[in-house]
Amino acid sequence: MPVYAQIVLLIIAFFIFVFLIMYLSGLGIRRLCFKIIEEMEEKNAFNAAKAVKLQEKRGNILSLGTKNPHNRALNVLISEGLVIKTSNNKYYLDIEKITELRKKR
Repeated sequence: MPVYAQIVLLIIAFFIFVFLIMYLSGLGIRRLCFKIIEEMEEKNAFNAAKAVKLQEKRGNILSLGTKNPHNRALNVLISEGLVIKTSNNKYYLDIEKITELRKKR
C-alpha cells in the first residue's frame, strides 16, 4: 500500500476515534443528567422551598486526576434551565421544563 494511502487512512481512523470518544462521553453525561433528575424528583425538589443540596460525587480513588462528570452534567442541566440554583447553593427542578422534556422523549 502506498505511503500516501496509509497517511490518509491514519487520519481518517484518528477522526473516527475522536468522534467515537466524544459520542461516548456525551452518552455518559446524558445518563448522569437523567440520574440527577430522578434523584431530585425522588426528593420532590420542585420549588425553592424544597431545594436540595447536591454533593460532589467521586466514585473511586482512580478518578482523582480526571474531571468530575457529575458536575459537568449538573452544569448542563443548569444551562438548559431544567435545574435552578438558589442563592444558598441548593438546587431544584423546573417542573414545566421537565414535563416538556418528557413529552419530547
